[in-house]
Order: sequence, then C-alpha cells, then structure tokens
Amino acid sequence: MPLRFLGTTSDEGDCPSLYEIEGTSNVLVQGERVTDPAHLAQLRDVKESETFVVVPRELLIRFAPRAAAREMAPFSEITHMFRDFQHTAWRLETRRGYASDRKSAKWRRWQNGSDLSAEPFSEWQRNVREQTLTGKRFERVRIVDEPATDGQRFLLASGLGNVAAGEDIRNMTRSEAIRLGLPDFDFWLFDSRTLVRFVFDEDDTTLGVIVSEDPAEVLAACQTRDAAGHHAIRTGDFQMRVRSPM
Repeated sequence: MPLRFLGTTSDEGDCPSLYEIEGTSNVLVQGERVTDPAHLAQLRDVKESETFVVVPRELLIRFAPRAAAREMAPFSEITHMFRDFQHTAWRLETRRGYASDRKSAKWRRWQNGSDLSAEPFSEWQRNVREQTLTGKRFERVRIVDEPATDGQRFLLASGLGNVAAGEDIRNMTRSEAIRLGLPDFDFWLFDSRTLVRFVFDEDDTTLGVIVSEDPAEVLAACQTRDAAGHHAIRTGDFQMRVRSPM
C-alpha cells in the first residue's frame, strides 16, 4: 500500500518523519534506530520482527493524526465548497498530468494551437469570478518538472484564463518543492479549516477525495500553503522561464 508523507521536523527533509499507510489507520514512523543496550533491555514484550526508533515529541504533536482516517468520497460531494467557503480556497497541484485534462476538448484545442486564454469563461471560471467579486480568494500553486510535461504546459496555457477570472495561480519547479519539503499529494484547503485531499490511480484519474478537519493535517496544509506561496512564481512570469532554458 502506498505511503502518504505527513511531515518532518528535520531541516533537511529526510528524518525523523511520519507517513500514513494509505487505506489503513496505521502511521509509519521514520527515525534513528535505538541501539543503546540499556534502553533495549528495558523494552517489554519485544517480538523478533520489531524494531524501535527515536523521534522528537514535536514530530508527533505537530503531525500525528488526531482522528481515524476518513473514508474516500466522490469529488461531487465537495463541489459545493467552491461556492460556500468564506475566505480562501487554496490548491496544491503536484502531478505531472491529469486524465481529466487529457480527455477534454480543451486539450485537443490546445494541441491544435488554440489560444486558450482567449476563450470564453468556463463554468469554473464564472464561479471564480463570482466568488472573487465578493472578496473571496481562489489561489493555487502548481509544481512543474524540468522540463515541463505536456500536462504541465497545458495547465500553464489554460491557467491564464483562470487568472483572468480572478485566481492567483503560481508555479514552482519540483526541485524547489522538494527542497522546501512540500508534500507530494494534491489537495484543496478551505478557510484554513477543511482539507480535501485527492486520491488518484496510476493513470492520473481522480478516484475520489478524503475530507479532514484534523488539526494536525490542517496545520500541515497551512504550513505548505505559506511556504509554497512565498516561493512560487506567478503564471505569466513562470511561462517565460518555460519557454527559455530553466
């Protein structure tokens, strides 16, 4: 079963760290192995298969889930949040492409050389315009490989229409995201309160979402938003970097 990175207290982003084992209620702990004979002698009921690691208390306080993992739900169950949120809807996009993009008519128009930024607003963009005119904020940061994949170049081209509708879309290279220790999964964060994490299959198709208001998970998402937003580059400026050697 795949692991989902929860967080780390290491400045280098390696260990100690916590991971969730997807599809279970279990958490995997990464840390320095205990080798002190005096400590090992005090441990109780040790099985031959068991090992022990040391992690700082802060790691568990900050990142260990406070509640059991919730069941995956259809994406359709959370679409109302894009209208009902009060202040900010923030998105992290980490994948190299999305099946929904590749199957769209917009993708085919882009492949044929159409200027996607000149197209009429879509239903999504009309809602962005409606919400942002009331003072709400739609923001997202997209992770881009070097060189950018076709899926990422499509999003750079189509993103200008979203920007025109009122979204603040920024981009950063994957190497920079790794340096900052950003997570490798997609999510929406609504009002710094509700985390909606995407679940994809190996073909980049959205299987569903997992909704959480767990304080540790929401805090980690807020920290990701702050770090990514500080270092990411606005879409128009980032496009110039993609057109030239990065």
